[in-house]
Amino acid sequence: MTTRLLLLSDTHVPVRAKAMQDQVWRMVDEADVVVHAGDWVAASLLDELEGRAKRLVGVAGNNDGPELWQRLGEVARVEVEGVRFAVIHETGAAAGRERRCDERFGHGSPDPADVVVFGHSHIPWDSATPGGLRLLNPGSPTDRRRQPVGTAMTAIVDDGALHDVALVATPR
Repeated sequence: MTTRLLLLSDTHVPVRAKAMQDQVWRMVDEADVVVHAGDWVAASLLDELEGRAKRLVGVAGNNDGPELWQRLGEVARVEVEGVRFAVIHETGAAAGRERRCDERFGHGSPDPADVVVFGHSHIPWDSATPGGLRLLNPGSPTDRRRQPVGTAMTAIVDDGALHDVALVATPR
C-alpha cells in the first residue's frame, strides 16, 4: 500500500502568518499522514489540522506554550508501512547534526528510527547520516526567513521504503 506524507514545521500561525495558504490545506487534504515538527504557536492550528488531516503526527516546539507541550510533547514516534519515523523540533546546530541524530535516533539507539523529521531553522534539509538515518526538515510554509520562499515536503512510503521526497514551494 502506498502512503502519501506531508511534512510541515514552523507554521507560526497566527503570529508570523494569519493562516496557512490554501495550497498547504490542499496538500493536507491529499496526504494520508501529516507530520508537523513543531512551532505551531496556537492550539487552534493543531485543532484545525486534527479535524482535517486523515492522520496527524506532531510535536511541540520552542515557540509553543504549555497547552501544546502537554498535548504533543517533545518527540513523537510512528511507524508508517514499516518505516520508523521520529519527529522532534530541534536537533541543534547544523554542524554535528548527523552524529547527534545517529546517537539519539539511529540504529544503535534504544528506540531506533529510519527517518527523523525536524524543524526549528526554517531551512529545508535532506541528508543521511553515516549510520543510514534520513534527516528531513521541510522548512516553513508560512515564514520563509532567509529562504526565497516558504516550503513544505511531500514523500511516499511504499513497500517499507521512503520514496519521492520533494521540497514544495509555498509562496504567500
